[in-house]
Amino acid sequence: MEMVIAALVGLILGGFGIFLFKRVQDNNSKKSARAEADRIVNRAKSEAAKLKKDSENRSKDFETRARKNVEQDIHKQKAQLKNKESQLDRRLKEIDDQFKAKMEDNDRYLNQIKDREEKIAITENRLKDLEKKNEEQVEALKKKLESVSSMTMEDARRQLVEALTEEAKAEANKLIAKIEEDAQKEADRNARRVVSQALARFASEYTSERTVTVMALPSDEMKGKIIGREGRNIRTLEAMCGVDLIVDDTPEAVVISGFDPVRRELAKRTIEKLMEDGRVHPARIEEVADKQRTELMKSIKEEGERTIVELGIPNMHQELLKLVGSLKYRQTHAQNALNQAKEVANIAGLLAGELGVNVKIARRAGLLHVIGLAVEHTIEGSYANVGAETAKKFGESEEIVQAIRTHQGDEKPTTALGWIVLAAYQLSVSRPGARRPQMDNFIHRLEDLESIGNSFEGVLKTFALQAGKDIRVLVESSRVTDDLATMLSRDIARKIEREVPQAGQVKITVVRQTRAVEHAR
Repeated sequence: MEMVIAALVGLILGGFGIFLFKRVQDNNSKKSARAEADRIVNRAKSEAAKLKKDSENRSKDFETRARKNVEQDIHKQKAQLKNKESQLDRRLKEIDDQFKAKMEDNDRYLNQIKDREEKIAITENRLKDLEKKNEEQVEALKKKLESVSSMTMEDARRQLVEALTEEAKAEANKLIAKIEEDAQKEADRNARRVVSQALARFASEYTSERTVTVMALPSDEMKGKIIGREGRNIRTLEAMCGVDLIVDDTPEAVVISGFDPVRRELAKRTIEKLMEDGRVHPARIEEVADKQRTELMKSIKEEGERTIVELGIPNMHQELLKLVGSLKYRQTHAQNALNQAKEVANIAGLLAGELGVNVKIARRAGLLHVIGLAVEHTIEGSYANVGAETAKKFGESEEIVQAIRTHQGDEKPTTALGWIVLAAYQLSVSRPGARRPQMDNFIHRLEDLESIGNSFEGVLKTFALQAGKDIRVLVESSRVTDDLATMLSRDIARKIEREVPQAGQVKITVVRQTRAVEHAR
């Protein structure tokens, strides 16, 4: 029992001791933690104070630098302002000096004008005095003349006017003849120079087509295939291509007839493709014709693009390109229309280069001058007007439209480009072989030229020579003087220009002869 109690007492004391030890240990731990916390706080405060001091120092340094930069900028601006002010002062001084100089010049001019006005006034007064004296002298002379002559003043004046008029006419005719001769020489020299330089630099190939196309066949058996059973194949071909096919006794050949050369080309390509394939029936003909039409339109557009690239003409409407390309299959007189258009375009460009006009615009107008030939007949009007309206519709300039409209000379050009295209067109069509004029028209033109010469008074006979380019006019020497012969040649030339404008350049020579014949017996 006592041991138990002792053990209990020991346990109680041990526990109390442990409790005290723990208590003491906890107090020590708290003290040490508090002390550590105080040290951390103190260190943080010292660091915070240090950071604050550093930030204050940095802010002071930044403020100092900023102030210095601002002051430097202000100094620079002040210096620039001073420079500008000094420049303005110098400019103002220069302006003042110029103004003073101008004022001095004006004052000097005013003084000179005043001096001239005074001199003019003095001269006018002298002229008035002289006129008055002259009038008095003239009146005195008139009275003396009337007293010594039976002729009145009106009769003398009339005779004097008539004499002076005849003399003035003679002198005027001589002067006009000399001026026209000099002007003609100069104009001919310049025209020959420009045209020769333009044409000497141009070379082209020439081809011609007919209104029918003859297709060569590999054998006469193809004729039967082209005709087909009961003529179905040939009717289909004619309907799809818009042409007439003539199958006659000509061996191994078929004739494609039609006014539209594009349709003839389509028919030719279709028949060639059918001959290669060997299958000829209406369905196949329609298929091949549609395909060849697409390829033909494509080739026409490519031809138009190739043409404008060759001539250096950019930015042309797609529809105009197609029309230009279709000129390849058309003809004007004995020339291929596309070749003739390119020929006129090149000549117009060369003429424009010689005369200082825009070469590209001249070539463009020259190329499009026959574009009306490629437009279908559904549009009314001459091909020149149709071409002009078509070009205007697709965005061409008014200058080019006017040149297209006047290229034949039916309407007088109003621009330099119009005259250039007209000259280029005349040069192209006047080339030997470019046209095939009919004999009747040629004879009628010669008769018209001779009748114009015979219509004037004093003309004995008129002869048209050199294909109508040289007119010889024989006149009566008793009725037509040498001076009147010059005026007669000019009047005949003007009448030919009015009544036969398509005659081109015609030389009129008036021949006047005086023959004295006597027989010795």
